[in-house]
Amino acid sequence: MTNEEVKGIIENYVRAYNSFDVEGMVKLLHSDIVFRNYSNGELDTETTGIEAFRELAEKSAKIFSSRRQTILTCLVMDDKAEVQIDYEGTLAIDLPNGLKAGDTLQLKGKSIFMMKEGKVSLIEDYS
Repeated sequence: MTNEEVKGIIENYVRAYNSFDVEGMVKLLHSDIVFRNYSNGELDTETTGIEAFRELAEKSAKIFSSRRQTILTCLVMDDKAEVQIDYEGTLAIDLPNGLKAGDTLQLKGKSIFMMKEGKVSLIEDYS
């Protein structure tokens, strides 16, 4: 894959994410997709496979009334990309950590994407 093809897939994934289009996200993923989320240096979520990813994405979509990832930079090296992200989301529900519906989360983070057979095979989110 060319660097431009990798960037295009990542941009399409982020566009689908921002519009709560779980199917649009899933169609870009390899069947063996591995997803990991790290928060404050700790792994707090990990899934393997399309169905586990879809289930997590559907649950996550219900937590937010709006959400937007903005790509700041995207550095592609062969089949791997490192993406700097600005994130803003408005909660649709109260969370156990004390955040309430209507609260806005703003984060800066990084996502690592790996490609295999023209699809995304790994996503690691760091915030």
